[in-house]
Amino acid sequence: MKKTIVYFFFGLLFLSLTSFGFHKFYMGIYQVDYAPDKKMLQITSRIFVDDLNHALEKKYNKKLYLGTDKESSEELILLKKYMAEKFSLSINGQLKSINFLSKELDGDVMVCYWNIKDVSKIKSIEVYNAVLVDWNSEQQNITHFKVNNAKNSFLFTNSSTREVLKY
Repeated sequence: MKKTIVYFFFGLLFLSLTSFGFHKFYMGIYQVDYAPDKKMLQITSRIFVDDLNHALEKKYNKKLYLGTDKESSEELILLKKYMAEKFSLSINGQLKSINFLSKELDGDVMVCYWNIKDVSKIKSIEVYNAVLVDWNSEQQNITHFKVNNAKNSFLFTNSSTREVLKY
């Protein structure tokens, strides 16, 4: 009986150390579409809201409640400021201003809608995407592009935050 208890204990210990470990997935997804008829880039970002709150709390040293009933207008300002620092697009060699349109919560994901106006022709796009990598080095950001019927995707990480597309 003692032998069975010892085997059971070590078996349980082994299982708890190997197969029951929880590892969170740190991923942001961005979609950038060019609408030539509107002369505009349309951008959608999808980021886990708890990760976003943690990153903003670390950067601005205050408790944030994005995506909750306690959310304030100041928090939206901090979100816009953070995103402007960590996500940018240069079109044909010129850094463009990204306009915030709206946001919504989809489960535990903050979906934000952005655009860049007055884009008549695209020869190149330089992308900088370092969103949340300052908070967590395991963060990965996939950015999909659809420009002039061409589709491209890039994975941005702590060690790779810039890419250039040429058309």
